[in-house]
Amino acid sequence: MNDLLLVREPESARPSLQSGPPGAPTEMVLIVDDEESIRRALARFLLTRGFDVRVAASGAEALELLRSDRFHIMICDVRMPVMNGIEVATQALVIDSDMAIVMLSAVNDAPTAIEALACGATDYLIKPMDLADLHLAMRRALQKREQRLERQGVEQLIRDQVSVRTAELEREKLAMRDMSVSIAETLINAMEAKDVYLRGHSQRVADLGAEIAADLDLPPDIIEAVHLAGRLHDVGKIGIREEVLNKPARLTEEEFAHIKDHVRIGMEILAPLRHLGIVLEFVHDHHEHIDGTGYPRGRSGESISIGGRILTAADAFDAVTSKRAYREPMTTNEALELFGRDVGSFLDTAVYAALQRVVGLRIVRSA
Repeated sequence: MNDLLLVREPESARPSLQSGPPGAPTEMVLIVDDEESIRRALARFLLTRGFDVRVAASGAEALELLRSDRFHIMICDVRMPVMNGIEVATQALVIDSDMAIVMLSAVNDAPTAIEALACGATDYLIKPMDLADLHLAMRRALQKREQRLERQGVEQLIRDQVSVRTAELEREKLAMRDMSVSIAETLINAMEAKDVYLRGHSQRVADLGAEIAADLDLPPDIIEAVHLAGRLHDVGKIGIREEVLNKPARLTEEEFAHIKDHVRIGMEILAPLRHLGIVLEFVHDHHEHIDGTGYPRGRSGESISIGGRILTAADAFDAVTSKRAYREPMTTNEALELFGRDVGSFLDTAVYAALQRVVGLRIVRSA
């Protein structure tokens, strides 16, 4: 029993009761023991060593103190009624994971010592012990605590620096993307300026494509990529001959082949902008058909990127509902009826259904 255990204090360890060396940092110590004589002896000794001491007669009292104050170290008896020291230490570290813990026990029991150290205790001493040995154990525990906190501080500093640099790189990436897109849009605007009927086409396709993507409940990053791809999808037409672009009559096979080449030209223009990622794939696929009869790669079904399937619908819808030199625009209903006949061959079924819903909402909003 604890009442038979005495703490041996050598004569050399009995200075007069004082708060410690002037100017020394005060370290908070919590002593947890159900024996008052042990608590008093430890508290008296540690006060003379400059520690700020609090005592608790039970595990519950100790946990209550830990919730209200921050302690550097806890000295805790293992064998106590109701809540033993292992349980106290385990819950204490949940409250304050940085606190050092030294366990005291009257029994030299290896399994208990292993359990105490496994639960987070820094040291394990057998009572009775020389107070000088306790002091050394506390200093070791506090040194380990300080080293752990310093390591955590360094790790946090590294994480903060990495976070700052990552944010800087992301800003640089966005700035580069914006600059790249601005240059590409300048080319598109120059191309569209050549033909009054094409003006605003790319922006309209981008907006319609993003609305379709949102209706399909795609992730925000995919919606944004569809919108950006819509703005860039026709950049290759800058390399198409004006007389072909503006021809007011049906195109010959050679002229249509030349028009189709705008996808290849566009990909060559955009190729250096690898940071655009999936946007480039969407641009590449914007003339592919579900049945594989599209161009330039003849892809079919789900091998066509979702952005490509959406832009195929948005591009075609804007094209047939806009006036051209060689024809008048279709009405919305005429366009939807036309595309409805080609669902499963020209357009993806789900994309066509989303196009219908989006166009319907536009009509309602404009009414």
